[in-house]
Amino acid sequence: MSDRPAPAALPARRVRGGPARSVVAGGEPAVWLSGAALIICLTMIFGLLGLILWNGVGTFWPGELVRVTLRNGDVLLGEPYGTETFELRRASVALLPTEARAAALAAFPEGEDTIEAVRVLLRTDNRRETGSTFTYVNAFEVAPGSRAEPPWAVVLERANEGRFLGEPVRLVSPEGAFEGPEAAWAAFERLRPAALERNERRQELEEAISDEGRSLNEARLRVRSAEMRTGELGRSLAESLARPNLPRAERERLGTELAAKPEPLRSAVAAYAAARRRNALQNAPREQEMAKLAAENAAERLVMRTAEGREVEIETADVVRGYRANALSWWGRLGVYLSRWWEFLSEEPRQAGTAGGVWPAIWGTVTMTLVMTLAVVPFGVLAALYLREYATQGVVVSAVRVAVNNLAGVPSIVFGVFGLGFFCYLIGGGVDQLFYAERLPDPTFGKGGLLWASLTLALLTLPVVIVATEEALSAVPNSMREGSYACGASKWQTIRRIVLPRALPGILTGTILAVARGAGEVAPLMLVGAVNTAPALPVDFDPPFVHPSRSFMHLGFHIYDLGFQAPDGDAARPMVYTTMLLLIALVAALNLAAMWLRARLRRRYVSASF
Repeated sequence: MSDRPAPAALPARRVRGGPARSVVAGGEPAVWLSGAALIICLTMIFGLLGLILWNGVGTFWPGELVRVTLRNGDVLLGEPYGTETFELRRASVALLPTEARAAALAAFPEGEDTIEAVRVLLRTDNRRETGSTFTYVNAFEVAPGSRAEPPWAVVLERANEGRFLGEPVRLVSPEGAFEGPEAAWAAFERLRPAALERNERRQELEEAISDEGRSLNEARLRVRSAEMRTGELGRSLAESLARPNLPRAERERLGTELAAKPEPLRSAVAAYAAARRRNALQNAPREQEMAKLAAENAAERLVMRTAEGREVEIETADVVRGYRANALSWWGRLGVYLSRWWEFLSEEPRQAGTAGGVWPAIWGTVTMTLVMTLAVVPFGVLAALYLREYATQGVVVSAVRVAVNNLAGVPSIVFGVFGLGFFCYLIGGGVDQLFYAERLPDPTFGKGGLLWASLTLALLTLPVVIVATEEALSAVPNSMREGSYACGASKWQTIRRIVLPRALPGILTGTILAVARGAGEVAPLMLVGAVNTAPALPVDFDPPFVHPSRSFMHLGFHIYDLGFQAPDGDAARPMVYTTMLLLIALVAALNLAAMWLRARLRRRYVSASF
């Protein structure tokens, strides 16, 4: 046993701050702060989604119509859209109509200069007849006991003039006149299917005439192309040959003149003349049938009376949908609601987008997103492969990575300006000069279109794919590469068979982020191809089936157009929420499809998931 003395005990250190310091040292405030920030973020996200869902789902539900009489004698018929309160000052009562001043002053308590007044927003429609769609009605302007729900109040959704609210008076048709609300409405419901069939037939004839016009224009352009190659004129000759009832001597003279032309121009002139004759022969009976259908539609009219007592005639064929708002059961309202949703998803827009559907916008959004994905993923993956697997790490590679990361922060409108100048004007203009010179000055590729919009958004989302792919490649263990090399595989064989399959889940993560970013972008599309109304779809069943030079509709641009460019902003507001809901659902569907594929790949390559 050692005789060394035991060391003296050290004095106990005094802990300053007490329990509060121990809580801070344990990191509990940071935990609470992070949790509170998460709750705030989730509240904002779900609050926004809830607002869009509530307003978007309820847009198409048919409400009841109420009729009120104001103290000044005006009568209003409309659908209540909401109630709100506002601050009314005693000094502002003098600005009210004379009949409402006494009622407004009676609402003020003694000695008070301000009260909370109530007003109701009525959707009165009849914009063509009255000039407005919505009307605010103050509670003190309504005559006591005048509120009613007329049983024969009818909503007519017209194809050309918006909605109409009123009561049926009579229906005039070749069968005779049907007087009274009940008889007129029964005749309307009986005759309307035939009117819809006439409209469908008229639309088919219009499409056939349009197809013939496109074929004739293509033949004319071939003549112009031959003229540019041969240096001789032939269009006037083709038009002369296409004249009906051409005398034999004149036809022989024109045939001799045509035989003297070079072969390319001679064939093009003959084809153009034949196309003009065929166009005239086929379109004449179509135009006659269309005139007959228009006369039948004009002879069948429903006379409606507005709330003010004015009678308005509406063609039965112009009514897209009609129903008695106050006589519908719950199932009847559900039928109108589902019918409106089907129209919204399958038809073209009407009334500057405030009515009808968004099918062209859905098709354009999906097509543009798929083409963008096909363009950005291969280039992004190849760029990331070179940076991670082939390039020697150094200053240049680091600078490239910094540039790629900085591209992700460039405003999207800058990419739109670049796409307009580089793709549309430079490349597209060059393509027009080389291959479509006969169409100039009308550009084919030298303007915004599906191809240029997709490539512009591919550049916009390229940094996302590159960064995500690099992270996925770096997550593959080096031991797997070394094992492949040890078995005699080359570098490319190792990348193709070992690295890429295990990095696919991460690559799909970048693809999902790129789809979510690109599908919702609007600013670049305003410059490189999106339009508010597209005459034809960019992908259809007409050869060559894919038309990359065509402009297209996009849901995001449609939302912007409805919110800021619609002539009737109040009527467009419900459609804005519904289109936003559809866009979110569409992007979510595309992302869920990619997530499903990523989950399958992760189950297959568990070791490479990240």
